[in-house]
Amino acid sequence: MTFSEMTEARYSVKKFSEKNVEEEKLKKILEIAGKAPTARNAQCIRIYVLKTNDAIAKARELTPCIYGAPLCLMFSYNIDEAYPYPGETNRNSGDEDCAIVATHVMLEASELGLGTCWVNNFSPSKAKSIFNLPENETVVLLMPLGYASPDAKPLAKHFEKKAIDEIVTVL
Repeated sequence: MTFSEMTEARYSVKKFSEKNVEEEKLKKILEIAGKAPTARNAQCIRIYVLKTNDAIAKARELTPCIYGAPLCLMFSYNIDEAYPYPGETNRNSGDEDCAIVATHVMLEASELGLGTCWVNNFSPSKAKSIFNLPENETVVLLMPLGYASPDAKPLAKHFEKKAIDEIVTVL
């Protein structure tokens, strides 16, 4: 499958099967995460693999959007390691570094036959508290990971795309 075909085929999975993710697939996904680019290669991101019953229960406390996945990845960044924007206060590379790494994870999972869903329907500060994360970390997103249920399908809105000229401006 080409990259273009894969991006056409992948969708946000809203219903997962109970089948566990094989350790070798999870390891491969995490290795790809470690190869993703970050600002100044600072690698400020942190990935927490939520897979114990307790961790998944806590994730379900945070959001209804775990969708029965057998595990969930939580992406955060270390504020002290994030690249600060020159001349800006309270602005750094952490959010986009997490986004880059999470996108690599999402696409590698798809290549391995797994489904994901990018979740921001939760309180990052509550996640930080529930999982007792260090003070200098900021949680950015959750990503349920697993095999799509046989009856899972993309939401209708998935197919609604704006025309390129609505999102691209040449200056």
